[in-house]
Amino acid sequence: MHPSGYYEWLQQPQSQRDKDDSRLLGAIKQFWLESGGHHGYRNLHLDLLEANIPCGRDRVLRLMQQAGIKAQRGYKAPTGRYGGKPDVVAANMLNRDFTVTTPNQWWVSDITYIHTHEGFLFLAVVMDLYARNIVGWSMSDRMTEELVMDALTAAYWRRKPADTVYLHSDQGSQYSSRSFRKLLNTLDVQPSMSRRGNCWDNAVAESFFSNLKKEKIRRIKYKTRDDARQAMFHYIEMFYNPKRRHTNNGRLSPTKYDRQYFKDMESV
Repeated sequence: MHPSGYYEWLQQPQSQRDKDDSRLLGAIKQFWLESGGHHGYRNLHLDLLEANIPCGRDRVLRLMQQAGIKAQRGYKAPTGRYGGKPDVVAANMLNRDFTVTTPNQWWVSDITYIHTHEGFLFLAVVMDLYARNIVGWSMSDRMTEELVMDALTAAYWRRKPADTVYLHSDQGSQYSSRSFRKLLNTLDVQPSMSRRGNCWDNAVAESFFSNLKKEKIRRIKYKTRDDARQAMFHYIEMFYNPKRRHTNNGRLSPTKYDRQYFKDMESV
């Protein structure tokens, strides 16, 4: 480099493009931190556009790569193929048709467990397939029928469906218990069950738990069950439902997609 060029560079060390990149990277870091580190470049690009910050998606990816920012994930789930014989508890009426046209038409439910130093904390959720939002959930240190009954009851009183709702689950003893089936009849909820040992029949609920574990559980070792309860509440009610963009919803969060439906219905 010629000495004159070097001294000219000292007077203007940053180009306007570099300055714009620096400001944009600050906004990227802010939205990334607000998402809990979960959002990748596609969702962050949409966050920036919503905030009236014009930029290209490839530019966001480039800046994130340069800064070492990426969506924080856990371990990849092992792949496998499972099959099973149908049981007589309830027919598989969902039959892997996870696309529905209205809210409160099809709900799905499942249970997972969270490791803590005090032992397991069990989480049961009820998801509305329309917007993929969690409409009911409950937690307990025991995996009993009351766990899923509390989650279903919470979903029912939260949504107050006017018509019959169909609920899909696996054939676990909690869902096939006499008390749970009695609750289904009381709430006018029709059961549907996966084939025994076939997780793909309830793939949407499994996908939610997969994301929960990748984005939250496997990144932290909780000391107490109360710590885990607070973390699960924050993930579901403060991030997943209102903020986490979902591909099924056209990259809208479940809450926004749900509100959009009811807004459209009011205008009809």
